Amino acid sequence: MESHSPSNENLLRRHRAVLPPWVPLFYQNPLEIVEGRGRRVTDSDGNDYLDFYSGISTNILGYNVPELREALETQLRTGVVHTSTFYLIRAQIEVAERIAALSGIPDAMVFFTCSGSEAVETALLLATHYRQSQQIIALRYAYHGRTFGGLSSTGDRSWQSQGLSPLRVAFARSGERKHGGMEAFDDSQYVRACVEDLEELINTATPQGTAAMIVEPVQGIAGAIPPAPGQLAAYQEVCKQNDILMISDEVQTGWGRTGRYWGYQWYGIEPDILTFAKGVGNGLTMGGVVARKDIMSAYDAQSISSFGGNPLSTAAAHATLDYIDAHDLPARAGRTGALLLEGLRQELKDEPWVCEVRGMGLLQAVEYTHPGTTRPAPEMATDIQEHCRERGLLVGSGGTFHNCVRIMPPLTLDEQEAREGIAIIAEATRRARQG
Repeated sequence: MESHSPSNENLLRRHRAVLPPWVPLFYQNPLEIVEGRGRRVTDSDGNDYLDFYSGISTNILGYNVPELREALETQLRTGVVHTSTFYLIRAQIEVAERIAALSGIPDAMVFFTCSGSEAVETALLLATHYRQSQQIIALRYAYHGRTFGGLSSTGDRSWQSQGLSPLRVAFARSGERKHGGMEAFDDSQYVRACVEDLEELINTATPQGTAAMIVEPVQGIAGAIPPAPGQLAAYQEVCKQNDILMISDEVQTGWGRTGRYWGYQWYGIEPDILTFAKGVGNGLTMGGVVARKDIMSAYDAQSISSFGGNPLSTAAAHATLDYIDAHDLPARAGRTGALLLEGLRQELKDEPWVCEVRGMGLLQAVEYTHPGTTRPAPEMATDIQEHCRERGLLVGSGGTFHNCVRIMPPLTLDEQEAREGIAIIAEATRRARQG
């Protein structure tokens, strides 16, 4: 679509000189996004793109949203961007009240952080302190952030460089059943096998007093993998029988992305602790933890987050929540997501390299494997991402085996834009197949 500009080449050299080599960049010729409006962005070479990645699922309203800009400008005009958690922050209290009420957790309290990783770390801290146990159960294929405890609970070794951990973690089965000899199981058979596996795990591989089980309602980084129908409800029943807390990691699934306000609401579970981040600030730094008062209050040391819930971020959160409610974005994500999912499945059903098109709401992925096998084809996912860019569409790439195209547009995506994206992904897949 474009040649790599000299200014971008220089910027890339500077990036590589001062940023760690383990911070990846998309594309053979990485781009710099300099402008945005609606669901579209412009790079430093003047190329326009429809954004199906939204800053890793963060810009849920899209770009240049007047209501958000007005809220930020109003706060900036006060001259107060940051105070401290040692002072009362009106917007922080108001947003906490809203989130506590929305969470579905009874007698809820909220602690604000700066990221999803920090939110997960806080949730694990609260659970292990409350239960006085370092034992956690997580799911295979999970991703819970880059902090020490979050990585310890991550069931995807591509994000881990060593086995050191502040926790004892055992991994139960997720919704992924193509691997491990369970692809022939129907839903009820699979859930029964998973429950038996979890019970055996608790009885044999964990010490008494497991603190919590942490789950993603849809495993985003792994490639939009949902649980099997009934799986999480069955897991929570086992947890209740063994006095194990349930943590729902809603960093990627929260705020309506799956078609409901929280991903956990699809499954009939009742989390004791909930983590959030990403979309609530539409790009501004915001994360946090919701927990029952007895769990939150059990931590008996002092703690703060210097920047968590600061006046500017909470102003953004207020405006974002107002917009979500005014435009009923969860319902919109459900409708547009269904159109997108069905359209992709229809367009790609005869493509031999496409293993599965899956997801919920506007959290989706296309998985590519070698024809007739479940052997991952990461090279196909990379080629398709490049071809999509050439045609003016930004998508993510990832999955545990790096063989998925990840799709997470803003929740304000309209039907025409969804159809535009479907056509580009389908054409990119055909072109990649043809070499």
